[in-house]
Amino acid sequence: MENTDQLLQYGKQVKAEHANILNFWSNHAVDDINGGFIGRVDHQNISYPDAPKGSVMYARILWSYSAAYQLQADDKYLEMANRAYQYILDYFIDREHGGIYWTVDYQGNPLDTKKQVYANAFVIYALAEYYKAVNNDEVKQQAIELYHLLVEKSYDTINSGYFEAYTRDWQPIADLRLSAKDANEQKSMNTHLHVLEAYANLYTIWPDAGLRQQIVGLLNNFSEHIIDAESGHLVLFFDEYWNRRSTTISYGHDIEAAWLLLEAAEIIEDEQLTVEFKDLAIKMADAALEGIDTVDGGLWYEFDDTHGGLIKEKHWWVQAEAMVGYLNAWQLTDEWKYADISLKLWGFVQAHIIDKQRGEWVWGIYADGSLMAHEDKVGIWKCPYHNSRTCIEVYKRVLKQFTPASKW
Repeated sequence: MENTDQLLQYGKQVKAEHANILNFWSNHAVDDINGGFIGRVDHQNISYPDAPKGSVMYARILWSYSAAYQLQADDKYLEMANRAYQYILDYFIDREHGGIYWTVDYQGNPLDTKKQVYANAFVIYALAEYYKAVNNDEVKQQAIELYHLLVEKSYDTINSGYFEAYTRDWQPIADLRLSAKDANEQKSMNTHLHVLEAYANLYTIWPDAGLRQQIVGLLNNFSEHIIDAESGHLVLFFDEYWNRRSTTISYGHDIEAAWLLLEAAEIIEDEQLTVEFKDLAIKMADAALEGIDTVDGGLWYEFDDTHGGLIKEKHWWVQAEAMVGYLNAWQLTDEWKYADISLKLWGFVQAHIIDKQRGEWVWGIYADGSLMAHEDKVGIWKCPYHNSRTCIEVYKRVLKQFTPASKW
C-alpha cells in the first residue's frame, strides 16, 4: 500500500509539473514581434529576440503542445501547437529542394540550410503528433512526404541505416555533426534513435507496410550494431559500414533508448521483437545504473575514457529520460528497486533541476551542486520535449497501473 501511495503521489506531482513547464513556454518563449517562438532565453529568463531559431526546437515544441492537448483539451495548448506548426510550414520547409532547414534567423530567413536527418525526423515525429490533435489529412500527408524524402535521400540501401547530413540540395557534406561535441562520422546512434521514434509515431497514424519494414530494420540496426551485446551500453558513432567509431558511454541515451526501442516494437505489434526488446530494456537499464549517483539519486551525463572518465554533470534531459526508463523497467519486471530509482530521480529533479523561482528546468548541475548557469532555458537544444514527455509518460504509466482515474 505504501508503494501504491508513493506512485499515485508521483503521478499527481508530474501532472502538475507538466502544466508548469508548458505555462513557462507560453509565457516566456512566444515571439510576438517576428512570429513563432524566441530562439533563446537564458538561465535568468532574459530573452534574446535576435537569436537564430532551430528546427529541432520548433518540432519539439509542436510535439509537446500537441501531446499536451491530447492529454488535456486546453485551447491554449492547441494555440501553441498551431503557432509552432505554422512557423515550421512558413519558414523551415525548403520549398525548392525539400526537407527541413537546420536553422533560420530571427526573421525566418534561412540560416544554416544543411539537411540534418535528425532534424527532419523530429519534424515527422511532431507532425504525426499534431495530426492526432487536429485530425487534418494535410498534416498527415506532410509527414508522409517527409518520410519518403528521408528514405529516398538518406537511407543506406547497401549497409542499411541512415546517413547523418547533406547540403541543402541533398549532396554529400563534409561536416556531418549535430553539434561541436559530436564525432564527424557517417552514422550515429542518436540519429537512428530519433528516426525510429519518428517512424514509430508516424506508424500510429499511417500503418504502412513499407514504413513497418523500415521500423523493423531500424530495430535490427540497434540489436545488431548499436547496442553492445556484452555491456548493454549504446555505441554512439559508426562509419558507413557500421564499424565502431566511439567508446563514450551516454547514460541518458542508454536509458532513453531502453524504453523507446520497446515502444517501437510494441507499436508495430511484432511479437518476436517485443520479447527481444523487453529483455534489452532491462539490460540497458541495468547498464545505465553505472551512472547513478547513490548520494543524491541523480544520473551522471557521460563516461568518456578519452577525456578523463566520468563527466560529472547532471543534465535535465538525462534525469527526465531516466525517470521513464526505470519506471518502465519496474513495469516489465515488477521489481520495486526500479520504481524506487525513478522516484529518487524525481526527488533529485525537484531538489536541483526545477527552477522554482523562475520556472522550467535548469540545464543541469555540476558535481559540487552548482548550477550550469551559462546554459539556456530556451534554445536550439533546450526545449519542452524531454521533460514534458516524461511528465506525460510517468502520469500515464502510473494511471494505467492504478485505476480508476477518479482517484486523480
